[in-house]
This record gives sequence, C-alpha cells and structure tokens, in this order.
Amino acid sequence: MCGIAGLFDLQGKREFSRELVTRMSDVQFHRGPDEGGYHFEPGVALAHRRLSIIDLATGQQPLFNEDGSVCVVFNGEIYNFQELVPELQALGHVFHTHSDTEVIVHAWEAWGEACVERFRGMFAFALWDRNRDMLFLARDRLGVKPLFYAQLGDGSFAFGSELKVLMAHPALDRRIDPLAVEEYFALGYAAEPRTIFKGAAKLDPGHTLTLRRGQPVPASKPYWDVRFTLDNPISFEDAMAELDARLHESIRLRMISEVPLGAFLSGGVDSSAVVATMADLSTAPVNTCSIAFDDPAFNESAFAEMVAGRYHTNHHVETVKSDDFDLIDTLSSLYDEPYADSSAIPTYRVCELARKHVTVSLSGDGGDESFGGYRRYRLHLMEQRMRDALPYGVRRPVFGLLGRLYPKADWAPRVFRAKTTFQALARDSVEAYFHSVSIIRDDMRRRLFSPAFQRELAGYNGLEVFRRHAANAGTEDPLAQIQYLDLKTYLVGDINTKVDRASMAHSLEVREPLMDHPLVEWLASLPNGMKIRGQEGKYLFKKSLEPRLPSDVLYRPKMGFAVPLARWFRGPLKERVKTALSSEVMADAGIFDMDVLARLVADHQSGRRDYSAPLWTLMMFERFLQRGVDAPANPAGER
Repeated sequence: MCGIAGLFDLQGKREFSRELVTRMSDVQFHRGPDEGGYHFEPGVALAHRRLSIIDLATGQQPLFNEDGSVCVVFNGEIYNFQELVPELQALGHVFHTHSDTEVIVHAWEAWGEACVERFRGMFAFALWDRNRDMLFLARDRLGVKPLFYAQLGDGSFAFGSELKVLMAHPALDRRIDPLAVEEYFALGYAAEPRTIFKGAAKLDPGHTLTLRRGQPVPASKPYWDVRFTLDNPISFEDAMAELDARLHESIRLRMISEVPLGAFLSGGVDSSAVVATMADLSTAPVNTCSIAFDDPAFNESAFAEMVAGRYHTNHHVETVKSDDFDLIDTLSSLYDEPYADSSAIPTYRVCELARKHVTVSLSGDGGDESFGGYRRYRLHLMEQRMRDALPYGVRRPVFGLLGRLYPKADWAPRVFRAKTTFQALARDSVEAYFHSVSIIRDDMRRRLFSPAFQRELAGYNGLEVFRRHAANAGTEDPLAQIQYLDLKTYLVGDINTKVDRASMAHSLEVREPLMDHPLVEWLASLPNGMKIRGQEGKYLFKKSLEPRLPSDVLYRPKMGFAVPLARWFRGPLKERVKTALSSEVMADAGIFDMDVLARLVADHQSGRRDYSAPLWTLMMFERFLQRGVDAPANPAGER
C-alpha cells in the first residue's frame, strides 16, 4: 500500500517546486515508509511513498513504460495482474519488473481509458501520458482506496491519497463547504464527491477523470456500477457451492504477498469466514489479530478465540481499556476532515496490533452490505410492508402528526420507540432509510444550526445524497435499494475511510475479499430470500458456513465495534465535552446555536437523554476546527 501525490499545470508547462511536491508527499509518509520516488518534467510533478508488498526489489514508483512516455503512481493492488501479463506480452509489451504496477502502464497503452475495466482490485492511480499530453486518474469500483483532488486558483491541479496532501499546498481554498457540514452532521462524514473544503473533492468510486492541458477540468466518468437484478435462477444448494468457490478464489488472490500476511478476527461471521477460508488455502497457520475490551458489554473476544482454536491460528490478542479515549486528538489529525464513527478507536488499535506481526491483513469488511447483514435492513423491510399497506397521501399526514406528538424514548429498544416508527412511516422508502441511519436527524439539525448557517444551506438537506444515488440504483426493490445506497455511501464514506486511515497510520495494508467486485455483482443477482429469511440476515452465507464455523459464531446477535460514549460523556469526558462544545472556535464558526449545544450537554449529563452520538459528532467537529482551516502562509512563493 502506498501514498500518491502530484501536480499538473492545466494551462502551460511551468516547473513545479521540488520542495513543495516533496512536502506534499512527505505529509503522508506513514502510507509508504519504505521508499519515496518523484518524477518532474515541465507542467507535471508526480510523487510516491511506497509500502513494499510485491516485487520488493524492482517495484519502485513512479514507474514507466518502455520508452518513458507513460508514467504512473499507484496506491493499491491489482489482484489479477498475473493473468494480464501474458495477454499484454502477446500484444508486444515488454515487462521489466514483476510488480502489478507495471501492468497499469501497459494496459493503458493497449486499452486506453478502458484499462480500468480489466483490473480486479483496490486502487487509486494517476497516469501521465506525455505523447497525449494527458493526466488520467482512476479509483477502484467500491472506493477501497481514496483519491482527493483540487483545481487550484493558480491554474494547477493537485491530487493525493489523503486530504492533507492538498492541505500542504498554499493555493488550496480551505473555506468550509456548508453542504459538507450538513452531510457530516447527518451521516458522520462528507459524502463523495464532496470534502469539508469548497476547494477540494474526492474522486467517486468506479470513476475516472481525464485532464488535458488547455481544457477545462471535466466531470468524472463512471466505468462501473452494480445492478441488483435479483433474477438468478440458481438453486439454494448450488448457490452455497458457488459462494464457497467464489470466496476461496477472492481470498486466494488476496493472499499473494512477499511480506508477512494475516487477518483481523473479531469473532463475527465475516472475519471468521475469511479466516476459515485462509486456513483452507494455507499450509502454515494463519496469523490472526483480535482486540478484547475490559468491559464485558463490548467484548466478543471469546468468539474470536473459538475460531482461532478451531483453525489453530497464530492468534494475537490485546485488551483495550474501556476508557481508551486518548486517541481523540490523534483521530482528528488522522482523518483530516470531520469524521464521526467512534469505532475508529478500536479499529486504530487492532491495526496497531496487527502491524506488530504482519504487513498485510485481510478483513471481513463489506459483508453486511452485500449479504444483507445489518439489523436495520430487517427493520426497514418491516416498516416498508406497513408503508406499502397505506397510500402515501394517507401515511404522511397521519403518521407525521403522530411522530410529532409522540414522546421521545431514546432509552427503549428501537422496536418500542413508536415516535421513530411513526416518523419512518410518514416518509417514502429512501427518506425513511436516510432518517434511520442519520446520526443527527433533521429536526435536531435544524435546531443545532444557527439561522445564519441555515440561510447558507439554502434548503439543502443531506437526504439529497441518497436521492441522487437512488435515482441511479436501477431498482425500487426495498432491500436492493438500501443495499445499493449503503454500497455508495456508508461503505465508502464510513467503513472504507475508517479502515484506510487507521491501517495506513500504521503502514499496514488491509485487503477486503468480500468487496471483490465479481463477488459483489454475483450476490446482487441473487433473490432477496437468500440474503434475509424471516429475522435471519446473511442467510445464504451462514448456511454455507455451517460445516466450518460454530453455531455460536454464526447465529449470535451482532455486536459491532462499539465504545461506551454515553458513559464517557457523563464520567471521564464530562468536562472535556462541555468545554469543547462551548469553546470559542465553535462560537466563532457561526454554524451553531450555542444555547442548543449547551442544552444537549446538560440533558445528556443529567441522564434525561442519550445524546452520546450527537455529542461525539460535535466534539470531532470541534477538534477539526481547533486544528485550523485557514490556508498557511507561503513565504517562499512556491508554485
């Protein structure tokens, strides 16, 4: 895994400052501590930080084609590169390394922009073609690897693997984007392609961007999307066999490495399935890593031990204290822009543990989205059956009124929170799902934001993110639609962002076999009954794993990577959250109604309400503001 950075002159062929480009690259040194490489020519500068995984001897970047006219910097892995090499050799291309990176330059020469359609993997790369005077950017289909870019006021274009790369450039417009703030407080992240800054963007997953000198920066172009056809006629028994074969193939490809390799093992279904399959494919014991918690309410390490014992893995466990909140400032700087998933804390710790033993780790991320594993899917389907029973014109006024009048019951299980159910029934399917996954819901965000900031929003609502993706989903099936929404939003903006930054902070490469795009496409073709049956999610997956995993692992309630926020904000972080939310930087931002913030803190700390998720979201935003968002001075006049 690596970090990439670069500059491209959109207007002419200026010479870029080596000092500036080096600084842009070095801020992500953690992504590639093994080597650094650069390429400079008039109008172009490319930089690379390398974490050596494959072809340790000759895989340095930037990497060129035979005559040096095509150059690439690349972050990720092309898992099918060994299949592509003989095909490209047959077309006359000569390889000088054994790395997957070299496949990219020759595939570009052979197939042009369509080369990305041939790649199976996780990747973000920038390719410079001197003969065509063209810079080509691409990001993998499911957004495992990040790619940020900015069109700068000085007429240049900057890109990098992390937002901090662009922040190292003095010309970046660091004004906060109000629409990104709205998305953050709804979802916990600024959704692709937006970033927290007006002047920067993320390249959407499954998209490419082609830049030509002297031409305006165009819109990015999609090269892939998943279609939930639900029309595969396969029998259940055959589907179990095919799933097993596809899982073995995906994991086999991701076990190719010249450095120590292992897996995360939480004791959940997905990571346990990955470890069991790795054990099938390996002659040596699999290296596994788990985090235990000293609070039994959050600890599932016993289930990880059960799987580790069954497959005789080299199992490594470390216990995280339930008051492990010292990472708050670290996380703020790690994610660059506001990011509100508190499970980033244990994710950081498990990556820290894994890096002590391996350089590459496989994870089970992506399973819930494709297999239908989230509890919220079953709740949504139950609510949708009720919505379908009544016309929208009846539901909206009746249940909308009940939702407003019924008292709030945060303390109760969701099934007994009638206010939440009434609110969901008053909405259409997409709006209801957005409402259910929002960290801070519409009514609270309206109270939270100052009148001046609401005027800046001009009516914009984070719901528009879901509306935009739903319009492209190609299905109105209620389960398929929300699976598609999660693949486009939550998986990319939350899960993949969390794992990429946490792993790269420790120079650890994480591979996600359940996000193999052929597997995702095949699962999208299966009927819903193979994913959710009754109250059981991941039905096909679990049934296929019954011979290989204990029933206690397969059929226990899903726990997740939670931390005790509610207790923290009433105990050891009581004063810190109060100070943070009343700080001068929060008041000066002009975004918030400060009286509302004070009431949120008081109501939570008195025990009247559980506002732990909103308070965490606000505190992480305050940490972002404290780090400063104004552009740094540029005493050297660098370009």
